[in-house]
Amino acid sequence: MPAVTLRLAQGSPCWTSLLTDDLEGARAFYGRLFDWEFSPGPDRLGRYVRARAGGALVAGLGVSPGAPGHPVGWTTYFSVDDADQVSQRARECGGTVAVGPVQAGRAGRLAIAADLAGAAFGLWQGEEHLGWEAAGEPGTPGRTELLTCEPPVAAAFYRAVLAEEVRGPAAPGHGTPDTGEGCELLAGGRAVARIRRGEGSAPARWRTCFTVADAARTAALAVRSGGRVVTPARRPATESPGRGGAGDEGAGAGGPVVHLADPRGGLFSVVEAG
Repeated sequence: MPAVTLRLAQGSPCWTSLLTDDLEGARAFYGRLFDWEFSPGPDRLGRYVRARAGGALVAGLGVSPGAPGHPVGWTTYFSVDDADQVSQRARECGGTVAVGPVQAGRAGRLAIAADLAGAAFGLWQGEEHLGWEAAGEPGTPGRTELLTCEPPVAAAFYRAVLAEEVRGPAAPGHGTPDTGEGCELLAGGRAVARIRRGEGSAPARWRTCFTVADAARTAALAVRSGGRVVTPARRPATESPGRGGAGDEGAGAGGPVVHLADPRGGLFSVVEAG
């Protein structure tokens, strides 16, 4: 697996983290599903472990703050050069900052924010820990995309907050109607994530998607392990750009996608490696 050895360009997805009320259950479920092994992580905000695939760090799992019953979910983190400055921009652009910025030991500095539609995302200023070390291969992060009711509004927000370039029908100033195709976020000159219109009245959210060798087999294993299928396997009509990881391999993988939920209701997706 290609490894990340430098901080990714600002605005690149660089990490994904699950908050759950059953950490041991999550370790067992995702460990079985993706063949992950775990090691301790920073505990500044509570119990936390890092997942490894083939020895490479790829994701984090932690205990939800507050009382049992706190929503279980994955959070996408974006690489930033200065978490404090970007957090302030998020506030100035109408977003909210729920956590931080706080120091996560020597690993780095983080904040958790939400955009105008309420979609949560993280900011990560990597120090000793730069983010995921591999992506686009089985067991590692795959595509990154935001589902929202107002793609043009979201595109303007993330362009202003993360100083990214945006391209596509929903991009600010594009001059054509948003037909549902959304737009791409660029960082360091390449597409790293997609913003597109969600379905129905579902809340806006960043979707965490992992690459697998066989999407149908992974879905069946998830069900046997106590999870459920939210949307059966289907090949996307448009290819979403990638993972913001090390290089562009697999960034536009167009294999079947299955949307799943873990035993505690945490939503995630898997995409079959192309």
